[in-house]
Amino acid sequence: MSRKLLTYLETLINDVERLLPFIFRQGGPPPALSFAAQPSYWTNNNDSSAHRPYSFKDLLGDGFLWAVPKHRRTIEKRLNRKFGYPEYNWKLLKVKTHLRTCNHCGHDYEAGLLCTNCYNKVREETKQMQEKIQEELGLEPIEKDVIVLYEGERKEQPAEFLNGKRIVEMPKLRPMWFTKNLLQKTTQQPATTKEVKPNDLA
Repeated sequence: MSRKLLTYLETLINDVERLLPFIFRQGGPPPALSFAAQPSYWTNNNDSSAHRPYSFKDLLGDGFLWAVPKHRRTIEKRLNRKFGYPEYNWKLLKVKTHLRTCNHCGHDYEAGLLCTNCYNKVREETKQMQEKIQEELGLEPIEKDVIVLYEGERKEQPAEFLNGKRIVEMPKLRPMWFTKNLLQKTTQQPATTKEVKPNDLA
């Protein structure tokens, strides 16, 4: 089959080569259409070589051929590359069996990760606190602790606790989920070992 195809292509190329002198009277295509032939074929019309028949060998003599696949991929291989293989790598949607329900907001989240809804609320509140600190205190470095208090909390703090500290008041009540313990320094002693024992996960 391949030998017949090569013979057919060779005959076709020879027929086209015989027709080229009749199509291009000067022995080859015009200079604007030539991209791989020798320039001397059309620049010098007095040369006897300019009137010789045009050949594909002159066109592809200084060129190169790209590598192309020799065999066609089967439909099975194409589908495996597109969608994956169930036993090894399945690229389609999978059923998630590790979802949990948050006890605070009721939204679903993946086990081992933070609740997305609760984390977004904390991040938004933290952003408002940072903007308020920057608005009142600026970005100048001062060696003093910064305490963020919400509306009505300044009266509850003793004077000794607020002495020598920079205080930023938020013009709203503290959210129910944002406890005061988050702003206090930990009283727990640093760990002496590097072993981590997770507990109460998901």
